[in-house]
Amino acid sequence: MAGIFSGLEKLGLGNIGGGKLFEDPKEKETAVKKEAPKPKLQLVNEEDYLFLKKYKCPVCESEFETKTVRTGKVRMKNVDIDLRPDYDELDQNKYDVIACPSCGYAALGRYFATLNKYQIEDIRVKISMNYRKQDYKDPTYSYEYARSLYQLALANAVVKKAKNSEKAYICLKTAWVIRGETQRLDPAEEGYDQKRADNDAQEKELLSNALDGFVMARQSEEFPIAGMDSSTLDYLIAALAVETDQYDVASKMVSELLTSRVANSRIKDKARLLKDMIAEKKGVSPE
Repeated sequence: MAGIFSGLEKLGLGNIGGGKLFEDPKEKETAVKKEAPKPKLQLVNEEDYLFLKKYKCPVCESEFETKTVRTGKVRMKNVDIDLRPDYDELDQNKYDVIACPSCGYAALGRYFATLNKYQIEDIRVKISMNYRKQDYKDPTYSYEYARSLYQLALANAVVKKAKNSEKAYICLKTAWVIRGETQRLDPAEEGYDQKRADNDAQEKELLSNALDGFVMARQSEEFPIAGMDSSTLDYLIAALAVETDQYDVASKMVSELLTSRVANSRIKDKARLLKDMIAEKKGVSPE
């Protein structure tokens, strides 16, 4: 797990990252290949699609502003098999972490305000007391900075003992950010092959962690899980299993979706596409 948190040392949080990322509920009680990287895209006037939104930190109670995407202005051009939205104008996933610049508390938007007093105390002791404030003044987020925010959010999730689904969702969205960066790499730049290989390896590790976390969440948490109903989560688990070459898991989940009485036609259509991908990977003809 240390690789996921690599780089937190510069924030003063090098001690975060030991032990298990996810908590096994059993212990407590007794997953198409992504599209090939594209040439570097020119994101024209990315700053025009952003605005500053005010927040009050639930940990230190300071008020701050963070860059947020004007959702009505961006157009989604594609959705990857693991439900990652891809937009024309910018990579919206870079801006999904809310981070307090004063104390180091960070979380995805859906989880930012939902802290209890014990979690606040743990974050104050284990994050805020060691956090080194970063002064980032660029008008838009670089991929390096966005990835550091996701690392910080994951560190906070571990410290506050967040649900497995929250940690899995952070891993998933971090993988999406890395994929977005890979798509925008310039093949003509020096070091392209190595950077792409490093990104691909990091993305796959994060997708594998997301798969593990969502499987555990499915066994122990009530729906909706990370905003998903049971059919959507089952589809996502199947997609993540395909992306991480765990075809037996993927086939099992796809079969359950195709015979489900509650899964809608949209999810079943997506599941059929996964079934074809699995058959292609295994070198067999789909039924």
